[in-house]
Amino acid sequence: MIRFEPRENVSSARRVGAPVAAALVALLLASLPIAAAGAPVLEAYLLMARGAFGSVFAFSELLARATPLILTGLAAAVAFRARLWNIGGEGQLYAGALAAVAVGTGAISAPPALLIPLVVLAGAFAGGMMMLLPTLLKVRLGADEVVTTLLLNFVVILAVQMMLEGPMKDPMGMGWPQSEPMLDEAMLPKLLERMRVHSGLILALVMAVAVHVFLKRTVWGFEIRAVGENPEAARHAGIPVTATFVRVGLLSGALAGLAGVSEVAGLKGYLTADLSPGFGYTGIVVAMLAGLSPLGVVFAALFIAGIFVGADSMSRAIGVSNYLADLVVATSLICVLVSGLFVRFRIRLVTPKARKADA
Repeated sequence: MIRFEPRENVSSARRVGAPVAAALVALLLASLPIAAAGAPVLEAYLLMARGAFGSVFAFSELLARATPLILTGLAAAVAFRARLWNIGGEGQLYAGALAAVAVGTGAISAPPALLIPLVVLAGAFAGGMMMLLPTLLKVRLGADEVVTTLLLNFVVILAVQMMLEGPMKDPMGMGWPQSEPMLDEAMLPKLLERMRVHSGLILALVMAVAVHVFLKRTVWGFEIRAVGENPEAARHAGIPVTATFVRVGLLSGALAGLAGVSEVAGLKGYLTADLSPGFGYTGIVVAMLAGLSPLGVVFAALFIAGIFVGADSMSRAIGVSNYLADLVVATSLICVLVSGLFVRFRIRLVTPKARKADA
């Protein structure tokens, strides 16, 4: 018989090593379909690494892909810390992008020093508002936020499509459902000439540090961690649980909204219905792989972005489907969940004799 015994003390090495081991096991498991496809496994992974890190262009693509993943990963991490299960990062991302386009396409005429912050704040505000309703439904009516945030993703995306086919459609877009282009003054500056990496990366890194300090060094951060450990105990200790959930929801939604701003104001310059290939959902994997650590989110996002960028390059070189990246991401999530079990519990094999002695 197998028994799971909670560990009294979990070392930092074990906490850090678990997601690293999970990522390595995920890569190992992903080698099986590569081999089944008749491709050399080692060469495939070398090509993947070269496609992500082999040149300045490749690394800039990795950073561009990692930028929204850092922000959506932070959105999931900070919400999950309070056991507020925000699955609506995708919808909040689109809400932030829609607000950024509404402000940045000419609604306000201002110099870049003023217009860019307004675009960023508009996107953060829209994302936060999208998370406010599910949070209030949870704390007031006991509604399951997993369901409400997930369903709101589809509502927001359909609303975006309606806006792109209607009042926000670009009259010069040759019939394509896209918004008008953002003003040059509203675009986030590029970090490298002729590369796609932009200053949204700096914003994402600053937010990772800020969220880390917020959770570790502030009273509100302590309240978030306390509510995440045990809401009832936190309530009896005098912590305003309802207000804490609302603050967490607003912060989580705002971070996901910033991911939409980074994509529309940093890369595309206009909004389309296919702006995100699933950054909101992948952010959940990033957060879990990071162990809900804001600083760990940065490294997890770089790993996941490297998988996606490298898989595209590998696919062109040896003909292996780039859907391998999705397989690695999904397997990573499963491995992280399993590794988390080993981190929190010690597994013991109990013999019938020992079981009788315990009885």
